[in-house]
Order: sequence, then C-alpha cells, then structure tokens
Amino acid sequence: MNVATLASPFPIEASAADAQAAIRDEFAFFGDWSERYQYLIDLGRKLPDLPAEWKTEEHRLLGCQSMVWIMVEGDASGLTFHAISDSAIVSGLIYLALRVYSGRSAAEIVATQADYIADIGLAKHLSPTRNNGLAALLAFIREQAQRRL
Repeated sequence: MNVATLASPFPIEASAADAQAAIRDEFAFFGDWSERYQYLIDLGRKLPDLPAEWKTEEHRLLGCQSMVWIMVEGDASGLTFHAISDSAIVSGLIYLALRVYSGRSAAEIVATQADYIADIGLAKHLSPTRNNGLAALLAFIREQAQRRL
C-alpha cells in the first residue's frame, strides 16, 4: 500500500496559521478540560490506522512513552505526514499537529511555530511524558521539512 492512498482526516485550511486559528476556536467552545480531553480523544479516533507493515521500529517515533508510528512523503513543495499511536490522547495530539503541518510546504512548516499548544492551554494540562512526546513529534516534523529545503 502506498502512503498516498490513505485519505486525509483533516479539514483543508488555506495555511498553517488558519489551521491553528480553527483549533483555537474549536477548543474555546469547551468550558473545562474534561470536555477538551474528550474532544482530543475524539479527534484521535479520526486518524486512519496505518497498515501493519508500517508499524515497525523504522517508522517509530522515539521520545514518546506511547507507541507512535509516523510516515512522511513529499518534497519541499509539500509534505504529507501519516501517523498513529496506541494511546487515544496521543492520537489526538498527533491529529492536531498533522492538521497544522501536513500538506504544507517545507518552508511553511519550518516558519510555523506550534502556537496553538499554548493558545489552548494544552502544555499546562499534559503530563511531562506527553509534553516530551509532543515535542518529539513537532521536532520530527520540523526536521523532515528542514531536510527538504
């Protein structure tokens, strides 16, 4: 199976900045963090599963306590990321990151800070291990973009 055959579960926003604004708006709708966590879990369920042959050590994201597998395709004009985790909340974090960065040019990825994390209060409400895993995911995405510039 080719990576490109997986359908994107994300809304199409014109830019990474637009995606971050949409995420801020969506999370502002919820009054407390129990509702936001449930929404995060629901978002993670939208990620398509990766084929078993892609769930290998070669595609495993290091730095995460949970199992996370990530694939990337494309070049400087556009990078598409596909990822999944064995953790429901981590899958939600992946969904948000890929919504912002997947399908963008390498230059836009490198130029875009993940402001949505602080804007929605996510960093304050994640465990240290989940924060470390999210940092590893964002570093991987940026590194892949940087390599293609």
